[in-house]
Amino acid sequence: MSSSRLLVPGARVGLTTTIPVEVVLAAGLIPVDLNNLFIASPEALAMVSRAEAAGFPRTLCAWIKGIYAALQDHPEIGAVIAACQGDCSNTQALGEILESQGREVIHFKFPYPREREPLAREIAALMARLGVTPEAVARVRERLAPLRRQLRRLDRLTWETGQVSGQENFLWLIESSDFASDLDAYEPRLTAFLKEAQARPGANGRVRLGFAGIPPIFTDLWDYLEDLNAAVVFHEFPRQFSMPYESPDLVDQYLRYTYPYDIQGRLADLKEAVATRRLDGLVHYTQSFCFRQMFDQILRDHLNVPILTIEGDRPTKLDSRSRMRLEAFTDVLRP
Repeated sequence: MSSSRLLVPGARVGLTTTIPVEVVLAAGLIPVDLNNLFIASPEALAMVSRAEAAGFPRTLCAWIKGIYAALQDHPEIGAVIAACQGDCSNTQALGEILESQGREVIHFKFPYPREREPLAREIAALMARLGVTPEAVARVRERLAPLRRQLRRLDRLTWETGQVSGQENFLWLIESSDFASDLDAYEPRLTAFLKEAQARPGANGRVRLGFAGIPPIFTDLWDYLEDLNAAVVFHEFPRQFSMPYESPDLVDQYLRYTYPYDIQGRLADLKEAVATRRLDGLVHYTQSFCFRQMFDQILRDHLNVPILTIEGDRPTKLDSRSRMRLEAFTDVLRP
């Protein structure tokens, strides 16, 4: 185990995005996805304002500001694993700010371009930093395999039968980045939920939407889509967070994970979803001041499906313009 006083078994470690969580769990640490910690707070909007009052610019992604504020509210999270390559382009600066405030920051890089050997070295370095062996990590990965298969089953119940709603799908898959910081509780909750969902009648006949892009920051999006009788049967990045592929080893698992790499891997994933899930339309969510906005035209050029792009800034309800555009989009797609 690392000699760091902050990385003793049972300590809570913040994650700025989905990273090889198997390594964190093998070290006996509790992973905390800081994005989820921020957005799940009833004070999420106020947290963004507090970060701005602390000096963060208005023209900066609200997720970065929310992560910073969430950490100020949780001093027990003394260490953070920051993906300084393959995630938000501002994460490196955020890590330096956190270090200046006395937090321990462990940097992790998803290689660009996507290559196996550099990724293997990064994972090995993280193992060494947290003081765990490959054998210990392999045991955790083996334990997680049935749970990840359950998440795939949950996803299929969303797009195949409609027994799982779009919002339920989104929440379960988002939580799979850190298993709600309590793996022992998450697993039986998921099992019980699947048992209940499988007993429901199927729901079909609604407009079938997919969501591309980072998780939306709007607080009432799902309720509004339900009002429009639209079913979201695909969430690009939340599904990726759940590790949706069977892989022979940990490196391959995170090599197939499309989020941190080039747009071509994302396009292949999206094309498959459009065809397999019979999507009527795709909503591309873009976050204000995020570099991923630049990929919008590429999606339009390469995906054979109607696309609506909506932009969000802060964790608030949908603005009237976005509501009208979503309504018009679903009306056009309705048979």
